[in-house]
Amino acid sequence: MVTWRCTRRCVGSCLYCSYTPEYAKDTEIDTKTAYKMVDEIHDFGSPWFGISGGEPLVRKDIFDVIAYAEKEYGMEVSLITSGFAFDQERLDKLVKYEVHTAVSVDGNRESNDIIRRKGSYDKAIYAMKKLSENGILDCIVTTMTKYNIKDMAHPAALGEEYKARMVVYHNLVPVGRAGSNMPDLAPTPEEYEAAFNEIYDLQVKLAGKVKINVYAPFYARIVRQKNPTYFWDWFQEGFLGKCTIGGNYVSVTENGDYRSCGFHEGYRLGNLKDKKLTQVWDELQHSELHLKLRDKSNLKGKCGVCEYREICGGCRTRAEYYTGDLFESDPACAYIPKVLREQ
Repeated sequence: MVTWRCTRRCVGSCLYCSYTPEYAKDTEIDTKTAYKMVDEIHDFGSPWFGISGGEPLVRKDIFDVIAYAEKEYGMEVSLITSGFAFDQERLDKLVKYEVHTAVSVDGNRESNDIIRRKGSYDKAIYAMKKLSENGILDCIVTTMTKYNIKDMAHPAALGEEYKARMVVYHNLVPVGRAGSNMPDLAPTPEEYEAAFNEIYDLQVKLAGKVKINVYAPFYARIVRQKNPTYFWDWFQEGFLGKCTIGGNYVSVTENGDYRSCGFHEGYRLGNLKDKKLTQVWDELQHSELHLKLRDKSNLKGKCGVCEYREICGGCRTRAEYYTGDLFESDPACAYIPKVLREQ
């Protein structure tokens, strides 16, 4: 999948939003350029076209772009919404184009409404219900904060109730508002550890009903410790949480820039108006920085000596935020490597 962050505009104001003021000047590509982007994604070979925001449903031409991707190339389209801009007209179009639609909800009503403002939980539930009734509810997406970290079971229960294909948990990455609010939002390493163990139990419990996945590199270590026999199949085929900044990912921003991390704004790779996606991908695979990031032996601190380094390696964006060094240890991880415990 190649994902397009189609707009920064939104009807919400989440405390952890990745919006960064210095990029407010970025203008959105127009519809014609968006079609060109879809051409690039198809030529690149991706059968899936993902759409994020901001709130994608506030973009006036969003269904024109979706229709183009589906009619011209038969691409599968996915989109994520908060439910705030969700109405019958938009639902009808999502159903018409069979858009695999995800809904963001951050825990139960209490925790969600602290993060996303009062009333947002009910709007998200309404969207889930309607999408489920029409057979296009794809994922329920939760971002882990100190407000919901002890209630990981709630999103999973919603996924089961509304027959979502998958429930996805994101760890908190300090970009945008999340960076300025980090001391008040971030779970402790110990809280993450307990939550990931709870999520693993949910993953086992709901197997065959709802797929559970986690966007956090060190969740791989949890699964490896708990189920070494099953681990490698899961890691290769099912795990979404690998750090992508080492050249395993590319997405498109609202102004047409390519970037190699779904969170970090700083590592831009050119613009679709000037470069083909295939060219950007080739350059990414030969980039000195990204090759260095891909080689986990370059990591420092406890990440660098950890026996789980090759399957984890931590979040590089978070490491850079806290330490100023892209290669330093991820401070959100509670695990002490064996070599350090034996000293």
